[in-house]
Amino acid sequence: MKNIFQQHQVFFIFLTKFLLSYFIVTILYSFYLDQYHTQKNEVDGITHFVAEQTKNSLIFFDANCEIIKHEFEPSYKIIYNSKYIARIVEGCNSISVIILFISFIFAFSNRYIPTFSFIFFGALLIFILNIFRIALLTVGLYNYPEYGTFLHDILFPLIIYGVVFVLWVVWVLKFSAYAKEKK
Repeated sequence: MKNIFQQHQVFFIFLTKFLLSYFIVTILYSFYLDQYHTQKNEVDGITHFVAEQTKNSLIFFDANCEIIKHEFEPSYKIIYNSKYIARIVEGCNSISVIILFISFIFAFSNRYIPTFSFIFFGALLIFILNIFRIALLTVGLYNYPEYGTFLHDILFPLIIYGVVFVLWVVWVLKFSAYAKEKK
């Protein structure tokens, strides 16, 4: 009789690769964040970029929007039509979602070029969609403030995680080591 590891070797390899890549990328991102002093309300560069691109997206669609550094916390205020609507904090920059995405793709990888290409284009798609998510959330919060919790906590996370899930499915079925074995 085979031992548990031999019976479920594919699962354990997946789990090891997933956890190892998640740990490594999270540590690297943590080192990046450590250069910013949140006690002094410093906002990391990625979050700043997301805030600026959110503003630019709204302005592109002829909206009146400003991004102002928050005076009491490491975040940016979104001022939409002269009204403070929301704030963008480090958790809004989609990096944690991208780390999860990268770890899953890597866990199902078997070749470098397709894996890194899919990671690059998938992460870029998630990053861009996140900027539009924040812009649409801003408009939604402005027009429908009574649905703020639903929009922020349910609808827009469902959209971003839904896209990540679809990318995972495409990867597993079309490009991963598993897809190659099925053919």
